[in-house]
Amino acid sequence: MTPVLRLLAAVFGAAAAAFLIVGCAAGPAGEVPTSSPDPAAGDGEVQSDLRGALLDEGRLFAVVSWGSSSCVPVVDEVVVDEAAANGQSVSVTLVEPEDEGVEQACTADLRPRASIGAVPTGVDPTRDITLKVTYGEIVEDVVLAGDPALNGTPGEPTDYQNSAGWFEDGGLVLLTWGSSTCAPIVESLEGAGTAGTVVFAEQTDRVCTMDMVPRATILVFEEGTVDDGAVEKGEPFALTLVGGELDGMVEVR
Repeated sequence: MTPVLRLLAAVFGAAAAAFLIVGCAAGPAGEVPTSSPDPAAGDGEVQSDLRGALLDEGRLFAVVSWGSSSCVPVVDEVVVDEAAANGQSVSVTLVEPEDEGVEQACTADLRPRASIGAVPTGVDPTRDITLKVTYGEIVEDVVLAGDPALNGTPGEPTDYQNSAGWFEDGGLVLLTWGSSTCAPIVESLEGAGTAGTVVFAEQTDRVCTMDMVPRATILVFEEGTVDDGAVEKGEPFALTLVGGELDGMVEVR
């Protein structure tokens, strides 16, 4: 078992340990409202502009990359950089997903995807964390802003509550928990000031497996609708979830 699987087993429980990431959910009519870091790039090409976010009260992190929406990179290894003086530097390796040892065929689109990993034991999520991410030929540092309000302890079990974190201005990674075969499908997304609402499609006609895994959904608000200034000052953003058996509110700091 790799170090990442051991960490995730502690956080998610044995039943969910085999699932590292569930891909970004599709938006209305199969579209995800988002912007690409390089609009001129060709379809299917992986972009090297990586972003990140802390989730699950600091127990988990997301690395956001741009590439095929059907082939979300998997967190393969997470290792604390012992040479770093502050103990807040973590090496993260992303790899392409495989299906029973066979590399998947990927769609030729360009979307943001979120890869989920566990923050290693001993790392303090209330302080800034530097992820040294390696993804194929891409090597890039991703800084996660620490938040003193986070009350989770890396390495300890999750409480399975929905959470979200900013990865760019107006862009969120939403973490939900549920069946690995029935990831949330976004129908609509609206935002104004320090509040937003995401509506999910009902999936009553789908047969869902009875597992409990983390599912990452990318949400990007229309430019100019969200009060980024307030968010940057640490004022909470109220994200209301509607439908898809996810009804509730997530406070994003």
